Amino acid sequence: MNTLFRIFALAVLSAVVIAAPARADDVKAGDLVITQAWSRATPGGAKVAGGFLTIENKGTEPDKLVSVSADIAGKAEVHEMTTDNGVMKMRPLDKGLVIEPGKTVKLAPGGYHLMLQDLKGAFKEGEKVPVTLEFEKAGKVAVSLDVQGVGAQAPAGGGSMMKKMPDHSGMKM
Repeated sequence: MNTLFRIFALAVLSAVVIAAPARADDVKAGDLVITQAWSRATPGGAKVAGGFLTIENKGTEPDKLVSVSADIAGKAEVHEMTTDNGVMKMRPLDKGLVIEPGKTVKLAPGGYHLMLQDLKGAFKEGEKVPVTLEFEKAGKVAVSLDVQGVGAQAPAGGGSMMKKMPDHSGMKM
């Protein structure tokens, strides 16, 4: 009987592991899977911070990230950073960010990102910062940004293949 119980327990454990395709930090909302949500620690007095994450659309219809909010920020927006004739430009995406079906969109330093402004407190390395993403179809989705070091270029364990981009955490707006 003891052996039968062990076999049953192992079978249940195996089924749970196989059925759980997402890591514990992954967030599933409708057809979207949100992973690698992170930010950088901010120096004292900083009024802005960036948020970064990956959104995968596993569905057959597009969805759109239309807004972001965070209790720690007076204002939060979805932004895009581009370089035009050697000049870096940053702008809010007022019409949102489309995530096409079967595609993955990465919000990372130097490109699309969340811009958290008028911070009410500092981001400290090792903490988690809650934000709410709002999608056209998937609705409101709570995500926690894992706070990395001040100069981090990728989430912990994410490697350092991303190109070095300026840190805007000390920028006053």
